[in-house]
Amino acid sequence: MQTRNKFFDDMSQLMTNAMGVAQGARSEAETAVKGFVDRWLADRDFVTREEFDAVRAMAQKAREENEALSARLAALEAGTAPVAPKTAKKPKAE
Repeated sequence: MQTRNKFFDDMSQLMTNAMGVAQGARSEAETAVKGFVDRWLADRDFVTREEFDAVRAMAQKAREENEALSARLAALEAGTAPVAPKTAKKPKAE
């Protein structure tokens, strides 16, 4: 015949409640740390990924244009590229 022991029931209830309190404290600590880290990062003026990608794309485009202009300049200096006709204006007679 089994009988329920009040002492063990109370200890079981106490441990269950203690675990609930510990889990609540853990979630509050995580929230506090996350808030602190978010504030710290916001104060550091880090760029977002979108801003970084946009600047990177602009730099790549500028690099490609620079290479194209360098090749064109080298061809013009070598005299191999056709030169666009100059449209010189004649001085007006006064």
